[in-house]
Amino acid sequence: MVEVFDLVDKNDNVIGIADRDEVHGNPDMIHRVAHVLVFNSAGELYLQKRSADKMVQPGKWDTSVGGHVDAGETYDSAAVRETAEELGISTAIASFDFLYKYLHRNDFESEWVTTYRIVWDGSLKIQESEIDDGRFWSLEEIESSDKSIFTPNFLDELGRYRGFTQAL
Repeated sequence: MVEVFDLVDKNDNVIGIADRDEVHGNPDMIHRVAHVLVFNSAGELYLQKRSADKMVQPGKWDTSVGGHVDAGETYDSAAVRETAEELGISTAIASFDFLYKYLHRNDFESEWVTTYRIVWDGSLKIQESEIDDGRFWSLEEIESSDKSIFTPNFLDELGRYRGFTQAL
């Protein structure tokens, strides 16, 4: 199945569509992504360890949930869908809080990212085709760990989250 995404401009207005293979590797083609930061009631952040088979950043620890927004889909719908797919979290129970939105660029791709937060103490069922492992980390443990074990996108996200919570 070919995944098709909306292409957007620097203001997040839809300007066309393209498939995954076209947008990955071309930072001129901006597309949309939804991230979900999953915390437990103790304030620990769930991180997923990307599958060793992934094309981008294999085997690295990454944001709790992250996925592309399909063409015609909303950020909210993508966040709910990806959370159910990747972690098996019942979206009928989880409450998603919008945090912030930003344009993320690197040498590989450009993405409009919308980030949400949920608190979850229930069971998790990881999507084994995408994720090799996962666990909750304290923010202090993440901060004191070797940064090379994390994806650059996650480290960027964590910095944005820290800035966001300090501004509250």
